[in-house]
Amino acid sequence: MADVKTLARERTQLFKDLFDGKIPKRVPISVNFPLEFSIQYAGEDLAESQWDTSMLEGIFEKVCENFVSDILPVQALRFPLYYTILGARNFVMSSSGFLQHPEISGLEAEEYDEFIESPYNCIMEKILPRIYTELNTNPVQRSLVMAKAFKAFYDEVNNVTALYEKLIKKYGYSSAGNTNGFVEAPFDFMSDQLRGFRGITGDIRRRADKVAAACEAVTPIMVKGGIPASPSKYGGTFIPLHMAPYIRTKDFEKLYWPSFKREVEELAAAGQPSLLFVENDWTRYVDYLYELPENTRMWFEYGDPKFIKEKLGKKHILTGFYPISILKTGTKQQCIDKAKELVDILAPGGKYMFGFDKAIITADSVKIENLQAVLEYVAENTDY
Repeated sequence: MADVKTLARERTQLFKDLFDGKIPKRVPISVNFPLEFSIQYAGEDLAESQWDTSMLEGIFEKVCENFVSDILPVQALRFPLYYTILGARNFVMSSSGFLQHPEISGLEAEEYDEFIESPYNCIMEKILPRIYTELNTNPVQRSLVMAKAFKAFYDEVNNVTALYEKLIKKYGYSSAGNTNGFVEAPFDFMSDQLRGFRGITGDIRRRADKVAAACEAVTPIMVKGGIPASPSKYGGTFIPLHMAPYIRTKDFEKLYWPSFKREVEELAAAGQPSLLFVENDWTRYVDYLYELPENTRMWFEYGDPKFIKEKLGKKHILTGFYPISILKTGTKQQCIDKAKELVDILAPGGKYMFGFDKAIITADSVKIENLQAVLEYVAENTDY
């Protein structure tokens, strides 16, 4: 037990140094695997394990035992039970056991003014009953459905949170560096949940001013949702960034950036840094990212790591870039060489934690021995 406690202290110090602007003893490893990967790696049934969360302890144990990470290497963001109770249209489990996000639209184009005037009321009274079919009923029945869904949600979340705490203590993971919040950029929220990809792209052309006003109107709701009960600079709110690479720069400047920048700034002012998943290629927006509060954490999917390090690496904390595709196609040595290449580029001066370019969703999308070799290499060979 003493060795585990020592390991936990050492790992925690890595992230505290990183977030305090100091150079840590070595490069911290910030890797965790989605629920689907963990279930498949453990050899369990994907659909069954998401319905019966009592199975997760054994599943997560196998991941913790076999993969190196300085933070808890497992995560479970969503479960089908409460979505089924709600009759969800936005998250639907496929026959293969994956929760998928279909294209939906909960807000009609002619309802922008109503949304801008009172986004919360519009969401509660119109949008939720459209997205969740079991809420499209009388007020009494709607209240019962919501109560059941919230009960199911908190039961699942509390069970998993208790399991996380148990595993962190047992395996000596860092108590810093874990995300403890989740929210979207306002424009992405409008796109993902309210208007859909097709709807928002038409709105950009036909009613851009209303899109901008709607993003501003919903920003306080996003900020409130992104601040946990106990903000901490050693925690972080995860914000996946979706739509920016698919729109013109002038539309980004007018519609995406102002509300998103305000959101990240207000989270930082509340003592809660953001972990941005910079999806796709944000190269043309790098100068904008520099403007965000110091030590914003940025997980890059694509882009030239040398260029990104030069532009952002003195102010912000970087991760990502490592292509998971090579874990499937490369030899063990090629995979290790790629890790060394990225560490040599990104680690100097600190402000870097090792991570992959995207989440590893399925166990068969990589060669497990390559994945293990890369994580072990970083843990053993990246001392400053």
